[in-house]
Amino acid sequence: MMLKGPAAANPDAWVAGLEGWTRELVETLRAGVCAVEGLTEVIKWGHLVYLSNGPALLIRAEDERIVFGFWRGQRLREIEPRLKPGGLYEMASVILRRGETMEPERVVALTRAAVALNADIGDPTRILKKKERTP
Repeated sequence: MMLKGPAAANPDAWVAGLEGWTRELVETLRAGVCAVEGLTEVIKWGHLVYLSNGPALLIRAEDERIVFGFWRGQRLREIEPRLKPGGLYEMASVILRRGETMEPERVVALTRAAVALNADIGDPTRILKKKERTP
């Protein structure tokens, strides 16, 4: 279940609305993601989404877990074996619960790889739309 609260006006306000371990973990993940150039941070679908030639990754806070997801995450499993496939595109996510974390270097490596994939292959949402139109 998503954390309850008012809609945030911006990413800083979204993070400020979190509490306890979820806030600490989101701040850690966000610091690693934001250390990588070439991303635009927005709030979309009620969570943090990072764009670079289309959506690249997301951070979602729920009551009992944090979802750290990548639109092309299935291609990133060599960097992070905990990535589990699911959803459209080539989505894969790491689910982090209280007491779990991810090394900052790994967050940066995943983020850089996600940005590079979108630069090389293009917007993952447009590629799927093209496939859907093909008979």
